Amino acid sequence: MSKVGQIERSTQNRILQLFQQQLQYDYLGNWEEREGNSNIEETELRKYLQTKYSPELITKAIFALKKEANINTNEDLYTANKEVYSMLRYGTSKKVDAIKRPEHVDFIDWINPRNNYFAIAQEVTIKGAKERRPDIVLYINGIAIGVLELKKASVSASEGIR
Repeated sequence: MSKVGQIERSTQNRILQLFQQQLQYDYLGNWEEREGNSNIEETELRKYLQTKYSPELITKAIFALKKEANINTNEDLYTANKEVYSMLRYGTSKKVDAIKRPEHVDFIDWINPRNNYFAIAQEVTIKGAKERRPDIVLYINGIAIGVLELKKASVSASEGIR
């Protein structure tokens, strides 16, 4: 049996085990072949938001977050990331009814972190202009907040980033 990739796989399995057993993240699976992977898993986010907000408000809030998270060609990456961070950290306000005041939506519960849904997936294939497949993706309430790319010591950091 070939040993190619075995060291990285072993490390990946240890990380998955750490997040599941010690940090109590739910394991979403190996998403290498799964269609429709996204930086925002709308089903999970909607499930989290349903406990606090109306369906109309949830739809508007998710639309706004997705709009900011999908890089606008008129903005640079720094500006786009700053806007998404602001929405994740401070929430957003949207009007459901034109005659009512905007209602506030928090995507992450920063005051009571245990109220959030933490999950981890491996080999998440993202298709777009260029296909990417990070080794591990961390999610809070269906929002990808971290990516781990595991490389053996002989691979440069720049290669791992690329």
